[in-house]
Formats: sequence, C-alpha cells, structure tokens
Amino acid sequence: MRKTSDSTIPLLTPYKMGKFDLSHRVVHAPMTRQRSFGGIAQPHAILYHEQRTTKGGLLIAEATAISDTAKGYVYQSFGLLQPKYIMFSLSQLGDFLNKTVSICIARYNNVPGIWTKEQVEAWRPIVDAVHAKGGIFFCQIWHAGRVSSCSFQPNGQAPISSTDNLVKPQVRSNGIDIATFSTPRRLETHEIPLLINDFKVAARNAVEAGFDGVEIHGAHGYLIDQFLKDQVNDRTDKYGGSLENRCRFALEVVQAVANEIGADKVGMRISPFANYYEASDSNPEALGLYMAKALNKFGILYLHMVEPRMITVGEKTETPHSLRPMRNAFEGTFIAAGGYDREDGNEAISTGYADLIAYGRWFLSNPDLLQRFGLDAPLNKYNRSTFYTPDPVIGYTDYPFLKSEDKQAK
Repeated sequence: MRKTSDSTIPLLTPYKMGKFDLSHRVVHAPMTRQRSFGGIAQPHAILYHEQRTTKGGLLIAEATAISDTAKGYVYQSFGLLQPKYIMFSLSQLGDFLNKTVSICIARYNNVPGIWTKEQVEAWRPIVDAVHAKGGIFFCQIWHAGRVSSCSFQPNGQAPISSTDNLVKPQVRSNGIDIATFSTPRRLETHEIPLLINDFKVAARNAVEAGFDGVEIHGAHGYLIDQFLKDQVNDRTDKYGGSLENRCRFALEVVQAVANEIGADKVGMRISPFANYYEASDSNPEALGLYMAKALNKFGILYLHMVEPRMITVGEKTETPHSLRPMRNAFEGTFIAAGGYDREDGNEAISTGYADLIAYGRWFLSNPDLLQRFGLDAPLNKYNRSTFYTPDPVIGYTDYPFLKSEDKQAK
C-alpha cells in the first residue's frame, strides 16, 4: 500500500485489484435481504444497489443460490406476531411453531438464484445499474447445505450436506427470527462432482448476467463450510477426516469455477473462526492458513475473510486470534470483514492488515457510507427488525442520505 499523508483517509485511497481500478477500499459486503420473490431478483434491487454504488467501488451481491437444492433460511419471525401470541408457555410456543412453520417457509423463500435463464435475465438490469454508475459488481454464489428445510427442496427431499446431523434452531442475526431446519442427507462421494458442476454453471451464468466476477461462499456454516469444519464434517471418504481432505471439496469448487470463468474473476469468502449454525473447527487458525496457502495455486483474485471476533452471528467477542497469518500467506487481494467501523477500518488499511474492508450492516443503513466516512459524519442506525422482511422499501431503500446542511457543516 502506498504511503499517505496525515490528512489522507486510508479507506478512501485507491487500490488496484487485479484488472480493476478501485477508487477506495470500502466494499459493500454480501448481505442476505430476502426480497427476491420466488427466487428471482426483483426490480427494487436496482435502486438499492444504485444507492450504494460509487465510481470505482466494489459491491458483492447477496448470497445467490446455485441450484434448486441450494436454498436456505427457514424461520418464524416473532417480530410479526400479534399481541395475543406474546404470552407463551414453552409447550404452547412449540405447538405454535409446528402449526405455523409451513406458512413462514412459503413466505420467506425469497433468496435469489442464478441457475435458470429467468434468474439470469432478472439480474441483468441490476448489474447494468451498478455498471452505469461506474461500480464493480461480484455475485456471491452459494449453497446452504443443511441450513435448509425439506419444504425448500425439490420433491420435499432432505437438504444435502457433508453430514446427516441436524442443526438445532438458531436465532438469526436480526435477534428476532428463529431459524428451524430439516435433518440433512449426507452426500454420497459420487454425487459431489455434480455439485461442483452446479457451482461452475452458476459462475458462468453470473458472467452471462454481466457480473464482473463471482465470490464463492465458503463461510458462515453453509455447505462448503460444512465440509471445511471438523465439528460438522464426520465423513470417512476422501472429503472428510484430515485437514487436507476436509478442504478438498472447497478447493475443487474453486478450481472448477476458475477454469470456467478465469481466476482473475474469482474470489472466495471463508470464516474459519466463526461458529454459525453449529459449524466450528477445533483449530481454526490452521484451517484458515491452509486455505489461504492452497488458494494461491489457483491465482484467484481475492480472499475475503471474516474476523475471528465474529464467532457468533452479529456479536463481537474478545479473542487473541488475528487474520494476519492468513493475510501474510495469501498472495492476492485480501478483504477483511466483521464488526468494522470507520476507525478500525482505517487502521487495518494503514497498517497493511488488509487491502480492503467489507461493511455489511453499516452499508445497509447508510447508502452514502463512503461520503459519511469522508466527512466523518454520523451514521444512520440500522434496524434489525427489517433485515429480512419482504418489504421492497422499508428497511431496504428508505435509509436517508446526508442532508445538504450536514455536508456543508463538515
């Protein structure tokens, strides 16, 4: 990183990421918003992304399903309950969930996909809008694995995973919704190449839709993470057991995608220290370091890693661990994410800890985040209760921009 004067804000300095000339270091993190009705990206996503696009800025789209088995997120939103339901005994609560979960599944099957022609075409105007403002746009390709339900799956079949162990109900990152899941089916060894092909086709489709590249989602307890982590992966074939074997699936996906669209258009996100959806590892630093080194042989564009302090959803935890060993090992662009604000984002860039910093919730609630960072202006607070609601405006495109007087005051 080039040296800057005392008056230069590190986050606002330019950066060369492969063939992409970034005007600043602030990345729009991939964030599930669940407003893609029926698995189709919607026109209201045009405005959302336009609002957050800056010339030379990098945006990563929300987790996008690679196939009809990839969809996830099954939950009951207690934020939507009527007052008469507030007082529950535990037995009544269980009975209520059993009776209503099928309704909620239907309502929240709203994550986007990219395995059909209709889905590809739906993404085009969104991508075009980002490009029209000079932004760089990557699609995060994703498979939920066991973080799903039979109700989401073709013919009501079981979700697939590295294991057949069920995930217990989880509170989602908005602190309101309770996620519930179905018992998964352990993938047979001979099925895994077919799944790798699904990632490859999704990457090809993303490029066809106009995306500048793809980010392979290997984090947060989803399918790839279910292979990586030794507290989930209990396989006895070549995809389980040793560290090398547990990383095999992830690296085969990377190789297939890189071969399909070019390594210069591929990034990967991993979260070795996190324990989302009961996906933890006994030696996360060894896992992260192995992956960082292994990814070098493919020459991919970037590695996007979640900070060790983000062990659980939405909460910072004190930890002695750091991403520094992985940053030093990886030879491409290194993106750090997880609980960053303006101050520690600037520090991470100025010290060479990361090349870019990804912001999620603050970018969600501040469409002009880059300008606010430049002015050191106050940030809008985010509203967790609207993170995953299907409303195309509220909690999505209605967060305010800085007023003219606020800009002049700075």
